[in-house]
Order: sequence, then structure tokens, then C-alpha cells
Amino acid sequence: MKDLFDFIHAALPWIAIGLLLAVFFARHAGKKKKEDKGDDYGTEGMCLGMCMGSALGASGVVDIGLGMSLGMLIGLVIGTFVKKEKKNDK
Repeated sequence: MKDLFDFIHAALPWIAIGLLLAVFFARHAGKKKKEDKGDDYGTEGMCLGMCMGSALGASGVVDIGLGMSLGMLIGLVIGTFVKKEKKNDK
């Protein structure tokens, strides 16, 4: 059982990086160049997720590096699903 936990702790950051890259490229692959950037809360979600992950890491729940990377990933995923409202300025 210890070997399984060692493998998970070694492989989880690489899996998180792979998922982050997959979300990033899937997000930007379908967008046109003329569209405005920032039509969702992806960046804000990454910032908040990294703060929450580092807080969990500092409290000792998870490793701080793992908490920050997974927090950024989860924040990016949640932030991309929340769309910003467009303002109608005249």
C-alpha cells in the first residue's frame, strides 16, 4: 500500500500539469482571433485556486506544491464555466 501512495505522490503533479495543458489548449483552440479575450473567469479562478491550494498546503492537509498546482487546475476549470456578462456601452 505504501508503494501505491508513493506512486500517486510522484505521478499526481505530472497528471495535473497534463490536465492543465489540455484545458488550456482546448480552451484556445476553438476561439477566433477577433473575439475579445477575458469572456470568462479562468484567470481569476486560477488565482483563487492557487491561494486555496497554498492555504491547504500550509495547514498540512496536502503538500504545498501539490496543493498549489491542483488548486490552479481546479480554479481554471471552474472559472472557465462561469461566463462574464457583456456590457452594452454606447
